[in-house]
Amino acid sequence: MLFKYPELLWAFFLLLIPILIHLFQLRRFKKTPFTNVKLLQKVVAQSRKSSAIKKWLLLISRLLLLSGLILSFAQPYFANESAAYAKETVIYLDNSFSMQAKTENGTMLQDAVQKLLKDLPKDKTFSLFTNDKVFTDITLPDIRNELLSLPYTYNQLDLKDILLKGKNFFSKDEEAIKYLVIISDFQNRATIQENDTPENIQTFLVRLKPENTDNAVLNSAYIAEENPTTIDLAVNLTATGTLETIPVSLYDDDKLIAKTAASFDENRKSNIIFTLPSDDVIKGRIEISDIGLTYDNQLFFNINQKEKIKVLSISEVDSGFLERIFTEDEFIFTDVGINTINYSILESQNLIILNELKTVPVSLKNTLVDYTRKGGHLIIIPSSEANIENYNSFIGKYFSTSIANKIDEERNITQINFDHPLYKNVFLQRISNFQYPRIASYFKIRTTAPKILSLQGESEFLVGLDGIYLFTAAISNTNSNFKNSPLIVPTFYSIGANSLKSPELYNTLGQLTTVDVKATMAGDNILKVTQNDYEFIPEQQSFANKTILSFDYNPTKDGIYDISEQSRFIQNISFNYPREESESKYLDLDILDSNAVINNLTGVIETMEKDDSVTELWKWFTIFALLFMLAEVLIQKIFK
Repeated sequence: MLFKYPELLWAFFLLLIPILIHLFQLRRFKKTPFTNVKLLQKVVAQSRKSSAIKKWLLLISRLLLLSGLILSFAQPYFANESAAYAKETVIYLDNSFSMQAKTENGTMLQDAVQKLLKDLPKDKTFSLFTNDKVFTDITLPDIRNELLSLPYTYNQLDLKDILLKGKNFFSKDEEAIKYLVIISDFQNRATIQENDTPENIQTFLVRLKPENTDNAVLNSAYIAEENPTTIDLAVNLTATGTLETIPVSLYDDDKLIAKTAASFDENRKSNIIFTLPSDDVIKGRIEISDIGLTYDNQLFFNINQKEKIKVLSISEVDSGFLERIFTEDEFIFTDVGINTINYSILESQNLIILNELKTVPVSLKNTLVDYTRKGGHLIIIPSSEANIENYNSFIGKYFSTSIANKIDEERNITQINFDHPLYKNVFLQRISNFQYPRIASYFKIRTTAPKILSLQGESEFLVGLDGIYLFTAAISNTNSNFKNSPLIVPTFYSIGANSLKSPELYNTLGQLTTVDVKATMAGDNILKVTQNDYEFIPEQQSFANKTILSFDYNPTKDGIYDISEQSRFIQNISFNYPREESESKYLDLDILDSNAVINNLTGVIETMEKDDSVTELWKWFTIFALLFMLAEVLIQKIFK
């Protein structure tokens, strides 16, 4: 038995007072004459015996009364050994999207919040953190409203990060008993080891389980095929559980424009196609409805107004073939001679082509170096009579390249690098036999740039890196029939199309994303991104012909956003949540300490409270004191 105020036990010396009174108490007897002496002796004997019993009973009752009062004020109690130490509690509450799975009482997150509010003592001080929020040294009433309105997030911490972060909330007091309670469904996001639980911290892993794991997921959407008048939008879906078919709706803003059904194959996958007009600006939303997770039931995308790409050819030969490739429906093509260059328009171009110049003027070299440094794309086609020294002083600034010498030997173009981004989705299959284009002469080069097209003998014909492309031979009809080859159109068209990066249908939140925006910023103007009342300024880099936006931590919510300069709308951009949490795969917690894995939050709280439980006895001793006070009264009445 322990005492809250043991110093009060010195009051037991007060028990000497009634004992001393009892020992030294003197009684005077009054003499009564009786004729019968025998009767008198009997009465005197009985009176003295009764008085002695009464005195002893009064002494005992008073001693017990005082003892009960002293013990009551000292507040005795029974407790475990751990109850005498300070307690620190840290709780991790998983609020990731996987916690949207249904239970009997709503979602798993709602169920966990309700159990915390019900079972955790209201006066208990603790710290609580989620995937994106932190509450330190608080009680339940302090954060009740925040817990009830806790939002879901895509930023799910893995178990190792949770253990490390939770450990940092504890004090350095080595004698304090530390509890770390982790409430999650423990999705399989990372491997764990047997010794992952921290030392000197009692860790409780509370695994929450959904009623079922059936779920349908809108995985992705992309442009499968683009025609002059239509676009085929492909949508990929996956499912877990017993789902066989599910309706899929397509909206343009809030207007339903198409609806179909997705049927899942034996691999639980489905692919559907929506056909859209190619010239329409669409603020798209694909939507499904199922009984599983809700965050993956919609996918936002947008198709903006196509921007025409500016292409400038600086030529000393005929450039009619370029005009036929860069048509006015997609490009703004301009052809100028070497002596008629307007240097003021160079920076505004997306692609500049040096079409078989014999020499590159110094002023043009310097301008092009600055142009490419700012993100401009460049194609260099040397003349058969090119000045090697002049070209080396120029192209040496790009990917460590130099021209060694000219070789007057006919070669065929025989190898295509199908894996190069330039030819992505260009060829239906890898062609191994076709009518090879030929060249009459070429320049031997030394370069670190990857090959795109190669000649017989592994010599380079076209190399490129970071938007800079170099041909090693003139392609005019006097030196080559490359202009008549099927390769000419996809090669130049892909270079031109890639010179202004087309926006993706959508981007994924939580990943570093860069987007080219066809806008030039004047002065201190900046681009803003807005959605209803939410507004932020992304990281941006302005060039003469475009602005590159970078997105990392913002935005945090999926949807379609507006990009604007002051009040001028420029284009839309869409973001969606990552889909990793849609998979019903969970960590194997059995390799950890089995005592730490508990499937019931109420049981964890009861365990912690049991370790801290105290049985107080002061009330019982107060009752005993009152009982002995009553006993004294009864003794006084019985023994008169």
